[in-house]
Amino acid sequence: MRKTAIILIAFALTACTAQAPLSLRVVRSEMSRFPEASYIDGLEGRLKWNYTTGLELKAMLDASCHSERSEESVVDYVNAWYDAIIDSTGTIYKYKKSNYSTDHICPGRTLFQLYDITGKEKYRMAMDTLYSQLQSQPRTPEGNFWHKAVYPNQVWLDGLYMAQPFYAEYTRRYVTDSLQREKNYGDIVLQFTTAYNKTFDAQTGLLRHAYDASREMFWCNPETGQSAHAWGRALGWYVMALVDVMEVIPGEAYKATLAGLLNNVYAALPRYADKETGLWYQVLDSPSREGNYLEATCNAMFVYAWLKGCRLGALGHREEALKAYDSLLATFVRTDEDGLVNLESCCEVAGLGGKQNRKGDYEYYINEPVRSNDPKGIGPLIWAALEREKL
Repeated sequence: MRKTAIILIAFALTACTAQAPLSLRVVRSEMSRFPEASYIDGLEGRLKWNYTTGLELKAMLDASCHSERSEESVVDYVNAWYDAIIDSTGTIYKYKKSNYSTDHICPGRTLFQLYDITGKEKYRMAMDTLYSQLQSQPRTPEGNFWHKAVYPNQVWLDGLYMAQPFYAEYTRRYVTDSLQREKNYGDIVLQFTTAYNKTFDAQTGLLRHAYDASREMFWCNPETGQSAHAWGRALGWYVMALVDVMEVIPGEAYKATLAGLLNNVYAALPRYADKETGLWYQVLDSPSREGNYLEATCNAMFVYAWLKGCRLGALGHREEALKAYDSLLATFVRTDEDGLVNLESCCEVAGLGGKQNRKGDYEYYINEPVRSNDPKGIGPLIWAALEREKL
C-alpha cells in the first residue's frame, strides 16, 4: 500500500494541471495532500469507518468514472481504503450495528460502484449488513430513523443524507420482492416529508437543524421539538439527499413529492443570500447578525444540489445556479503555489447535545472551528464541478 501511495503522490503532483477539469484537479490535490485515504480528515493513517472519508471517496470515484475517463490510480486509491477496512467475510472494522448510527450507513454508498468495478463479494456482504441495520433502525413515532442510538427520538437533517440515498440505491438494486421494494420507496419519501414538516420554520421558510420527537432535549423548543436555528450545512445535507435519491428512485409520484420539497427549499433560500456574492451564511436564518460568515461546505452543497436539480428537471433558474457556482469558486476556492486546489472557510463540525452539551444557539454555531479542505466540503465541491461539466 505504501508503494502505491508514493506512486499516487507523484501522479497527483505532475498531473494536477490547469488543463484538467476542476473535479479531477480537486481529486488529484487531495491525493497529493494525503498519500493514503486513511489520512483524510486528520486520521493520520488510522482506519475508521466514518462518513467523512466515505463521502469524499465516493466523490473521487464519481469524478474518475465521469464520461468514461476512468483513472485507475483514483480507483486504486479508493479501493485500497475499502479493501483494508472490510475483511474477507464482509465485516467492517469496528462497526457496531447496536450503535444504530445513520452516519455509518453513508460510507456504504461507495460500495455499489466498487462492487461493480471489482466484483468483490465482501463488498456486497458489507452492504447487506448496512441494509440490515436500516431494517431495525429505531424510529420516532412519526416513522423517521433516529439519528443515532445515543440520540433517541432525534431527527437531524444530516441523517437524511446519511441513510436515505443508500436505502434507495440498495432497494433499487437488491430488493427483489416487489411489495417490499414499494414499501421501502414509500418509507423513504415519507421520511423526507416528515423531516421537512417537523423542522419547517414558518417564519423563515427554512428548515431547522433538527427536532426531538420526545420534546425532552434541552436544545429544543418544548412545544415544537425544533432546534433553535437553521444551520447551513444541515439544510445542505437535506437538499443533497433529495437530489441523490431522486436520481435513483423510480415512480413519477415519488419524484414529484421529492421535487416539491426541493422547490420549497430553493424558494426560501434566496431571501437569506448575501447580496454581494449570492451565497449563504453559517447560520442561515441570521445573515446580517454580527459574527456570522459565509461558509464553504453548505454553499458547495447548495450549488451541487441546485445544478443537479436543474439537470434532473426538478429545479429551474439554471442561469442563477451557474452564477452561484461561479461565485462559489470565486469566494472559497484557491490554487496554492504548488498548484493544489484548496477550499477555504469550512466549518469543521457542529451538532446538538452530546457530551459537549451543544445547545445549538447562535453563539455555538459561529464559534465552531473553521478549516480548509474539510471532506464535507471537498466532496460536494467535486460533485458541483461534475454537474457543471455535464452541462
